[in-house]
Order: sequence, then C-alpha cells, then structure tokens
Amino acid sequence: MKAAMDGTWAIEKNRVALTRIVAMLVAMAGMGAGRPGAGGVGAGGQFTFFPQKGAAVQNEARAEKSKLSPALTLPRHLYLAILRLLRPAEAAARRLIIAAAVGIVVTLPPPRPRKPKPAMLRGARAFLPKGPKKRAKVIPRNWSLSLLDPPRRPFRVSRRAVPAHAAPRILSLDFNASYRPLPPPSSPNDPIDARRIGLRLEALTAALDDLPGQAIRFARWKARRDAAIARGGPVSGRRRSPLRRGRPPGGRLSRYDPTATHSGRIREVDEILAHAHALAVYALDPPDTS
Repeated sequence: MKAAMDGTWAIEKNRVALTRIVAMLVAMAGMGAGRPGAGGVGAGGQFTFFPQKGAAVQNEARAEKSKLSPALTLPRHLYLAILRLLRPAEAAARRLIIAAAVGIVVTLPPPRPRKPKPAMLRGARAFLPKGPKKRAKVIPRNWSLSLLDPPRRPFRVSRRAVPAHAAPRILSLDFNASYRPLPPPSSPNDPIDARRIGLRLEALTAALDDLPGQAIRFARWKARRDAAIARGGPVSGRRRSPLRRGRPPGGRLSRYDPTATHSGRIREVDEILAHAHALAVYALDPPDTS
C-alpha cells in the first residue's frame, strides 16, 4: 500500500478550527474527561455526560418522568442547539477526509469465493425442527464517522405535536369510556435521550484526531467502489459518489468565497463546511490541466 498524504495548509487549518468547534459542543453537552469510575473519558476514550450544576434536581425530576437517566439526557433546547452545529461539523469532517485521501493508493485483497450450499441441504433444513433461539452476545459497538452523506428523504413526513385547538373533539362513541386528556405540549426543558449524540461526538473527535487513518479508510472504500464498477452491472449497495447533490448537510452556504461578507446568520462552521466542500469536490473531480 502506498500512502501519500496531501497535508495541505487548507486541510490542516480547517481541521484545527473544526476541532475547536467540536470541543465547544462537548462542553455544551456537559461531557468531559474524568477519573476512571467517576465518568468522563475512560480507557476506551468514551465520553460520559455530567449533570450540570444548579440543575441536578430539576434534571432528575424530568428524567424520572421520562424514565431516562439524568446523566444521559439533555434539555430539548440544548439538544437541538448541539444538533444544529453537529450536522455541518460531521459533513465538514467527511469532506476533509476526502480531500486528504488524494494520492493514496491501496491494494485490495482478492475476493473470497463463496461456497454455495447444496440444494438438498437447503431443502432439508426447511423440515427440521427449530431449536431454542440462542441469545446474541451484547458487543459494544464502535462508532465511526460515516464516509457517505446521508441520503435525502423528500417524502419524509416530519412528526409535529398537534396543538390543543386542532385536536379532534370526538373521544369515543362509548359514553362510559374514561376521559383521556391531551398530552402536554412539548417544552424546551423536556429531557431528550442524548446517548446517540454522545456517540456521534466521540466518532467525530476520533476522526479529526486521526485524519490520515480516515483518509486511508476512504481510499479503501473508493477502491471497492471502482472495482465494483469495473466488473460491470449495477453497483448494488454502493453509491457512486460519497457526496450528495446540492448544499452539504446542515450548511447555509452554497459555495465558498473567501472575499465575500456574510450576515450574522452564517456561522463559522458554515464557512468551514463550504471550504471543505470545495476541497472535496476538487479532490473527487480535479480539472483537466493538460
């Protein structure tokens, strides 16, 4: 395997800026490094949520109502604020990995031939009695940053809370049925399960700390994709491009322009994402200079 990291100044500058933003998100979520056994970053480098001071009793009361641990929940307003910055940060890190993979050449091992099962054995198993189900071993899943943009879902229906005045008034045709009050409206302080955000922050931090290793990982994906395309036929289960069309996920800038002046709506992560997107597009399809 021949690995040649590009290591340009633009990639490193955006990586450092993105690392600073991720550290801010970790602080917003109340995640930090603590001693073993007391929370924080343990031996495996995982984060743990800490209840914020001054709001411990309130968090425990809200978590008791929602049956969630207070150490794994965040208020709704803080959860959404972190999510608004986490999505573009993940997209920017993904594009920096693609830009850093320029020049990396990997050699894939030959595919292992699959042994087809005899037809007689396949037919006989249908008539054999099924034994007791074996319990699957619970193995901790190591999260890693996805190398592909999430696909668009144009037909996705967003679930929203129905206001009290828009709820149907017909409760039941049975007059003896018990009255069920409407659920209370969502509050900015409602506890939200934040374990998934913790895993995403952990994967994003690991990817930014090991950008050359992630670039080699992307080069392997690209080699497998090219091999599938070279064999002909449809590329089942594989996307031809890791980037989706249009604006990057979570971004507010359509293109990168270092000389343009932006309004207060444009955040620092939006400028980083726009620059990283331009670097990734150039890495995937460099212009012909011959």
